[in-house]
Amino acid sequence: MNSVQGPSFQPLYLQIKDLLTQSLDAGEWKPGEAIPSEMVLAARYKVSQGTVRKAIDALAAENIVVRRQGKGTFVATHTEEKSSMFRFLRIRRVDGVDEYPHRRLVDIRRGKASAEVARLLLLRPGEAVVILRRVLEYSDEPVVLDEITLPAALFKGLTKARYDAYRGSTYSFFETQFGVRMVRADERIKAIAADPASAEILKVAVGTPLLAVERVAYTYGDRPVEWRRGLCTTKNHYYLNQLG
Repeated sequence: MNSVQGPSFQPLYLQIKDLLTQSLDAGEWKPGEAIPSEMVLAARYKVSQGTVRKAIDALAAENIVVRRQGKGTFVATHTEEKSSMFRFLRIRRVDGVDEYPHRRLVDIRRGKASAEVARLLLLRPGEAVVILRRVLEYSDEPVVLDEITLPAALFKGLTKARYDAYRGSTYSFFETQFGVRMVRADERIKAIAADPASAEILKVAVGTPLLAVERVAYTYGDRPVEWRRGLCTTKNHYYLNQLG
């Protein structure tokens, strides 16, 4: 039985939240599975049920777990995403219609982490990475060109054939096939001009303004596991950021 030990400047419920996160990271409870009841967790960590409840509330607020009335608390998963489908997908049609795009993988290659990627993903410069290029198509038109860089050690066996055979979102693919669940992301946005390579794939003229969205995605424990650069056309689409 685990217990909270030693001095800490964190409130007790945040200590319990950290312990629960460690268990999630270790795979004790898989995405989609129920976690133990508050009573069981309170006994495990030798704290009150109220403290456990606050810890679980904090996890739920971060979309790491999901409470279901009368059923319990479950580990959130990317495989059941109608309501959360657009949490990480911020591109919307200008007519307001929510459309989930078709994803088309251009290629996968192995490489070495640049100094910048190594810094963002907490890798050593030159450490092995896997790089995916994919296109998101809306109504058969290319709208987003993504370059996704991943630590090779976490994604062994990732091939184009395996990716193409999977039916579901890229994040559900990472979760179900490699046990890596993305729980949050930081993004930076700027405008750039289309270079010849991106212009050809996105079917726009060289120099066309594109929205460049750079993302670092994190798994449990705030560990960065993905760096992504998306180039987006904005003729018929826009980037949505919901505040509050």
